Amino acid sequence: MGAQWKAKGKAQAADAKGKLFGKLAKEIMVAARGGADPAANSRLRLVVEQARKVSMPKDTLERAIKKGAGLSGESVNFERVIYEGFAPHRVPVMAECLTDNVNRTAPEMRVLFRKGQLGTSGSVSWDFDHVGMIEAEVATPGADPELAAIEAGAQDFEPGDDEGVTLFLTDPTDVDLVSRALPAQGFTVLSAKLGYKAKNPVNPADLSPEQQEEVEAFLAAIDANDDVQDMFVGLAG
Repeated sequence: MGAQWKAKGKAQAADAKGKLFGKLAKEIMVAARGGADPAANSRLRLVVEQARKVSMPKDTLERAIKKGAGLSGESVNFERVIYEGFAPHRVPVMAECLTDNVNRTAPEMRVLFRKGQLGTSGSVSWDFDHVGMIEAEVATPGADPELAAIEAGAQDFEPGDDEGVTLFLTDPTDVDLVSRALPAQGFTVLSAKLGYKAKNPVNPADLSPEQQEEVEAFLAAIDANDDVQDMFVGLAG
């Protein structure tokens, strides 16, 4: 799913950045459970690099690491929960949440999915592949994404959401390995994560403009929820 439904405009962009910092802080806290040193914790290193690339304030970053690693005296316990279902017009959706209170999140997601359909575990995920997703941009003029994918050990590649960005797809266990190998192939890694790629995405051309608007409004409402960390949508393009 492209990013065309994401928030636009200066005020919305500022709000979106605040939400991004909040989501990254959660990811950092969860990753830091495995140790506060990014050099010895590859999962933490990837999230920290992503946070730095979007200019997360240093104190916010360090506070999240200390909190997650249990060095601040504060207890933090986020649970990762995935809600599966359909947006309007049978567009499959997987909403990945990081929540400190499932009893709050679950009813909120049920309400948000009312305009679509909330499914049970496995009802949608069977139609997605679990993959590593690495977004990278060309750092060396003329760098070839196909050659880079082969040399770095990625399974596949495709254009990313933003112009000039390539999405490299990997085996879930190879995310860190491929991320470390891409710079030598002329690419700068912007983000790296585990995610889900639809096997049979819906073609937007099969939806009327009105139907596309309904899907976009549904997705925007899901994305706006504070507990939703990431969203994977079976919509091509």
